[in-house]
Amino acid sequence: MAQVLLLFGGRSSEHEVSCASAVSVHDALIDSGHRVIPVGIDRDGSWYLADTSSRPFRAEGRSVQLSVPNGTLRVGSDEIEFDVAFPVLHGPYGEDGTVQGALETCGVAYAGCGVLGSALAMDKDLTKQIVASKGIATAPWLTVRRKEWDADPSVCLNEVSRALGYPVFVKPSAQGSSVGISRVSSDAELKEAVARAFRYDHKVVVEQAVTAREIEVGVLDGPISSVPGEVVVADGWYTYEAKYRDDSSSFEAPARLSNEASKRVRDLAEQI
Repeated sequence: MAQVLLLFGGRSSEHEVSCASAVSVHDALIDSGHRVIPVGIDRDGSWYLADTSSRPFRAEGRSVQLSVPNGTLRVGSDEIEFDVAFPVLHGPYGEDGTVQGALETCGVAYAGCGVLGSALAMDKDLTKQIVASKGIATAPWLTVRRKEWDADPSVCLNEVSRALGYPVFVKPSAQGSSVGISRVSSDAELKEAVARAFRYDHKVVVEQAVTAREIEVGVLDGPISSVPGEVVVADGWYTYEAKYRDDSSSFEAPARLSNEASKRVRDLAEQI
């Protein structure tokens, strides 16, 4: 069985989510017979050998160093051997291609998407541009950059009203877990929401709200798509709280779709 370097925590606003996710991944790997080396990255970017008895995991313990470019992992004067890295990092500095690039530089095998796929998928604006360029439907959107907003917010407000209408969702372009996202229905709410989103990114996506079911499909290399699942939200939309802090959402797999609809969803996922 493999010796797996499990990376979690990280510098992003999704640090806590990653620490919780790492517990599930760790336990699944152990149950499958693998040896796991749990390394937590704190909010300042320092690496530590974590104690797995703390649940959720915490990015603290003995200091760890990953040497670039030879990929040697050291805890103090001890060299720790491993076969593959498994990043369970959420958000910037974790699932946006940065850690993946460091591992590539070291010649370290790792689980998950590569540098380009990670970087593009993390940026909602770039993802939507690529999807639209392939003729795949995506909700209409506008991209707002901080410099433009600071110069004259009224230009953005007018463009949203003209091109999108209300309601809209305002999102930091490169964040996950619904961090910094707001649903707004007026110019006044839009101004507050854009300011909030800019706390997490220099680029903001304003996206037309759509009334639809939320269907999720996992895609593995191949591409091979999973059976579709559905996020069911009791009220409103899929907020950070609904994802992690309360019982207002649930997940059904397989989703209640016709065979035709399920195939269509999977085909679209594989195209993307």
